[in-house]
Amino acid sequence: MNPPLLPDYPFTPRRFEVRPGIAMSYLDEGPRAGEVVVMLHGNPSWSYYWRHLVSGLSDRYRCIVPDHVGMGLSDKPDDANTASPRYDYTLQSRIDDLEALLRHAGIDDATPVTLAVHDWGGMIGFGWALAHAAQVRRLVITNTAAFPLPAAKPMPWQLSLGRDSRFGGFIIRAFNAFSSGASFVGVERRMPRAVRRAYVAPYDNWAHRIATLRFMQDIPLAAGDRAWDLVEQAGRRLPEFADRPAFIGWGLRDFVFDRHFLEGFARALPRAEVHAFEDANHYVLEDKHSVLVPAIRAFLDANPL
Repeated sequence: MNPPLLPDYPFTPRRFEVRPGIAMSYLDEGPRAGEVVVMLHGNPSWSYYWRHLVSGLSDRYRCIVPDHVGMGLSDKPDDANTASPRYDYTLQSRIDDLEALLRHAGIDDATPVTLAVHDWGGMIGFGWALAHAAQVRRLVITNTAAFPLPAAKPMPWQLSLGRDSRFGGFIIRAFNAFSSGASFVGVERRMPRAVRRAYVAPYDNWAHRIATLRFMQDIPLAAGDRAWDLVEQAGRRLPEFADRPAFIGWGLRDFVFDRHFLEGFARALPRAEVHAFEDANHYVLEDKHSVLVPAIRAFLDANPL
């Protein structure tokens, strides 16, 4: 796949060795001296999700946008004990990778950042923020979580199938069921065929679909799950960010990150600027980029660091 040929993705991804033998792809667009906006995607998307926002900000803001290991244009190593290089597909690994990327990009502990998150990007971003809260000066939150599954929210069966079932894991790895399905059910406004192909292209064979399954298998539901302590701690500390400017853009048709999650963020961040759309879904920046990109730009411009 040739990145410049992707629709609305005129960027030149960079690569660096985030771990021995494992390369991470990322965007670093905009003036190096600009205010830093770190954009974190989830599963099963990649940096392509953020393309309209990068285009709308990068004349003034420095946009740093990774493809998590196993996703997008990054390497997709195996996690078998005999694999070399081997990668452990856990939330902690994702947080460590983000730390390494920002260090590589020259973002030290004194550099203020805006954290923009979607889907698993919320847990990764707020997990990183546990040790870097003072750096996080603004928040841009889209259909995500930074706390455990709300008590009133049932676990969607579609996620349980992938998380807990061998059959679900098989259809995800064999048929790209999760990425392909999300490109249809994750939007209210049907994706153009070329855009849909761009979303699913990185996951073109069994080996390249490992992360789309491992992300699901790492969903923490109870104490003892590997990611539970990080997500539970992030949720407890989320109200600490209530004094910072926050923008929430939310698609209300999302059957996973639904009103229960939106209400959780609204309670923790009562001063947030909320844009919720009855006619938008999980990929809210697909359905509503024409509205959200200028709104996010206006929010950042009105709240300079």
